[in-house]
Amino acid sequence: MHIAITGATGMVGRALSSSLHAGGHQVVPVSRRRIPGGVLWDPEHGEIDAGGLEGVDAAVHLAGENLAAGRWSDSVKRRIWESRVRGTGILSAALASRSRLPRVLVSASAIGYYGHRHADEWLDETMPAGDDFLARLCAAWEAAADPARAAGIRVVHPRIGLILSPDGGALARMVPPFRLGLGGRLGTGSQWMSWIAIDDVVAGLLHAITSTALAGPVNFAAPEPVRNVAFTRTLAAVLRRPAILPLPAPVLRMVFGEMADVTLLASLRVSSERLVASGFRFRFPALGGALGHLLLSA
Repeated sequence: MHIAITGATGMVGRALSSSLHAGGHQVVPVSRRRIPGGVLWDPEHGEIDAGGLEGVDAAVHLAGENLAAGRWSDSVKRRIWESRVRGTGILSAALASRSRLPRVLVSASAIGYYGHRHADEWLDETMPAGDDFLARLCAAWEAAADPARAAGIRVVHPRIGLILSPDGGALARMVPPFRLGLGGRLGTGSQWMSWIAIDDVVAGLLHAITSTALAGPVNFAAPEPVRNVAFTRTLAAVLRRPAILPLPAPVLRMVFGEMADVTLLASLRVSSERLVASGFRFRFPALGGALGHLLLSA
């Protein structure tokens, strides 16, 4: 297949591109930089070389401002919002204008769509959006793909959980202090963490591309979410270190501001039943096996 990818140089994009190349597919990176065989775009200024998308069979949209780059000041939130919402709108409109439409647009979202939930309820794709910044962002981010939907392109929104990878993201930042024996729970540790191994993210994106019956939001999270205290204990056990230094919620709020409550302290117990029912099988359904593979098999 001929597959366009935004965010191809990011953590997920690199892993997906490698898998696609290995499978014999042609990857078309959509980037701000001129890359041989790629498509140039500038979402900040609303520009894209739409002609370069002619003939692609599928598009995977992963690009966006890093949510964890720092405290969420008004200017940072504005950049996050515009990069995701405006960027998705530009890409989906460009795809919708092609003379030969792509079969599918897989446009990433996040489980932050559901907002912070205090209860132990399972969250599936029928649940309404939350009312915090991240939830509103995810709702608008998904809606921005409407031009592609209206044109008849199948659109899938993977609502991705906490991605575990030794090459970036939260896990890569957690490992060094845990290796030093300085890890511990966040806040009370009672919040649910819905995680997914990078291997299953990539496999899930490939599944979304090829599974023609799959459309709309789909939770990308392992079938066995855990509470934060269990996550930290499991990570410490895999690294053979203690986990005895908790980070109290007030400290997290002081350091990270609003972001602490909707990411680090948010409790989200997400169901993966829809993805599994579509025929997907997780390689790493349990946390211990996922961490052991990611951190010890290299």
